[in-house]
Amino acid sequence: MNKISQEEVDFRKKAVFDSMSSRRQKHILEKVGYDKWDPFQEPKDPIDIRRDQSKRTTQMLVREFLQSRTFEGYSNSYGSGVLELCLGIINDDERYRGMFEFSCWYRDLLEKEKAEKAEKTK
Repeated sequence: MNKISQEEVDFRKKAVFDSMSSRRQKHILEKVGYDKWDPFQEPKDPIDIRRDQSKRTTQMLVREFLQSRTFEGYSNSYGSGVLELCLGIINDDERYRGMFEFSCWYRDLLEKEKAEKAEKTK
């Protein structure tokens, strides 16, 4: 790709700034500062391109999980919950990490109590 000179970048930045409404210009000047403001920032990765530790996208994980379930076993709401939790975990959102860890703990608790009941009935 062609390198753009600093003068050209400054010219384009001023052109973008001048084409904005006065309210938006005021916001930039007060909150960010013209020197720090960058109208040419690179966009962030779209969520569907982000990958987890297993190198899978959220779409791959959700599809793989739902295919492991019987069709009668889930509804649209179920699938929506799976997608939401998957996105939260991949984005390392504390709320979803907490829900995941609680779910794992609760599953282990139920299995432990089930095993204890089985031992008592013997």
